Amino acid sequence: MNFKTLIFAFVGAGCLSACSEPPGSHTMPGTEQLTSKTSAAEQLKTADVKYTGVFLRHQPALSTMLALEEEIAGGPYNHRFPDYSEQGTAAFQQSMREASQKIGAIQTESLSESERVHQQILADIFAYYAGDEHFPGGYIDTWGGHLPYIINQISGPLIDLPKLMQVQQAVTDEAQIEAYLTRLETMGAFVDDVVAKFKADANKGIVLPKKLHPKTLAFFNSFLASDPPEHELVRTFVTKIAAIDSLSEEQRKAYQLQAIKWVTTVVYPAYNRARDAILENETIASNNDGIWSQPGGDDFYTHQIRFLGDSSLTADEIHQLGLDEVDRITALMDDILRTNGFEDGTVGERMMTLASLPGQVYPGNDEGRQALLDYLSEEINKILTKAPEFYGAMPTQAVEVRRIPPVSEAGEAGGFYSSPSLDGSRPGIYWINLRDMAAVPKFGLKTLTYHEAVPGHHFQLALNMAQKDIGIMRQNAPYNAYVEGWALYSEFVASEYMGMYDDDPLGNLGRLQAELYRAVRLVVDTGLHRKHWTREQAIDYFHKTTGTSLSDVVPEVERYMAWPGQALGYKLGMLKFIELEKRARMTLGDNYDIRELHDVMLLSGARPMSLVEKQVVHWIERQK
Repeated sequence: MNFKTLIFAFVGAGCLSACSEPPGSHTMPGTEQLTSKTSAAEQLKTADVKYTGVFLRHQPALSTMLALEEEIAGGPYNHRFPDYSEQGTAAFQQSMREASQKIGAIQTESLSESERVHQQILADIFAYYAGDEHFPGGYIDTWGGHLPYIINQISGPLIDLPKLMQVQQAVTDEAQIEAYLTRLETMGAFVDDVVAKFKADANKGIVLPKKLHPKTLAFFNSFLASDPPEHELVRTFVTKIAAIDSLSEEQRKAYQLQAIKWVTTVVYPAYNRARDAILENETIASNNDGIWSQPGGDDFYTHQIRFLGDSSLTADEIHQLGLDEVDRITALMDDILRTNGFEDGTVGERMMTLASLPGQVYPGNDEGRQALLDYLSEEINKILTKAPEFYGAMPTQAVEVRRIPPVSEAGEAGGFYSSPSLDGSRPGIYWINLRDMAAVPKFGLKTLTYHEAVPGHHFQLALNMAQKDIGIMRQNAPYNAYVEGWALYSEFVASEYMGMYDDDPLGNLGRLQAELYRAVRLVVDTGLHRKHWTREQAIDYFHKTTGTSLSDVVPEVERYMAWPGQALGYKLGMLKFIELEKRARMTLGDNYDIRELHDVMLLSGARPMSLVEKQVVHWIERQK
């Protein structure tokens, strides 16, 4: 959902030094070393600026999300859509491949350590956006990378772009009004390009699995259900222009009517054509559920493990790691359950029993949903008061809790986070899915909050974006294992060191259930895409092992079907963060300050976990 020039926050482990100053400013002029260093550093800086510009020109929707200044984004952007046609997708991937190769080819001998790190991260990011050149299906998402199905039940341009317009596109003056209306007016061509790519992929044999069609159709049915004047693309627009004091009532009415016109004559017909394409596609879709069944699917899954899992492990090794973690966490949960009088049945069955206890499920009405949102806001405030004892740098941007809109909640995850704007004018948003209140029992809400908001995604992404001198690409670096691993590690810190579960055994069980959930992901994702598991087999294992509600498990498994490999990053990243924290604590003893360690982990931004490890190890050596 996020995508999220040469200065780094730390040298070695730590602080970058001279990159922000003119190259060679610390070297005696006139030497051969200076000439070489200046040349390589300038090549890196020039390539960074050039290919960042290329990237942003291809991705106007990302510029909208980040609220970039137009000169940074390469001109006006709020009126444009990315080009998702077959030709446009190929051109974007080729430009990103070129960027990675050009930056990677810069000679490193004369670069400083910080510049070499910068080069490594940039080359890796551009390679991520180049995708798998041997797998022609799908599209490049600015957060998820190369995803195999451009239309599916949970994501893709036809879901993400309207949501962006409703939630993140600014409409504060007449120029922005016209840009928004232009997007509505041109949405037909945008949708048709996406549908054409979807059909071109099908002609290559890459077809959305049959079992994902019902939820995909459910999205389109929901999107098209209301009368145009009541559609969210109109309603949110009307709300935004109502806040513009300079407009007269006549102007507001005229703009509203224009929006209704484009939704009626352009948007709805286009989305109906897309819906028809899904119905047609369903007739040729396979009942096989994993990416292995698509042409080139096995190699594509290896690509996803490398970029989304940030791992050199094989799928089989990850599967076994997941099974081992499931056994370990289940034993911990069993001990707590028995201590608290829950002895009968499997751990999963006993967790289902917990979810039915009085007071654990909020009422499934507006009042109950609001009470749950209020509770989450209280938990954010509680942990924020403790955070300065454990975290050095703290984000200045606010974070808010909101419900995932009902129009898309059927296929969405249980919760997610969307970044603040770069200028801080828009807060970070912690979204929670309230489609089924029984799926969000109170004992699991603390942990979800620590993961999605504070000190998880909000700390990491807001602080990352605040590092204005590392460049746009790194401010929004899409390192899945780092980002999701940090959020899961944050749950661990809240329990292990911050005391957020003291005297709350049910809450601690909720935390362990969430960790078990991520361990099960290793088993299920590799099960689907490597072991040839069926959707039903994956659902049954997930539900019985974790005790999670089927209303949550079913869309979760279907998410893995649409996003092969993405679910691996959580546990793989977490395990590395925990390993590094424990290594630092044991090695440094009285010299250990967890706040400094967290600054080392966070302030250099999202990056490969191998680089995080190198920097932490260097920091430990310096602290001895």
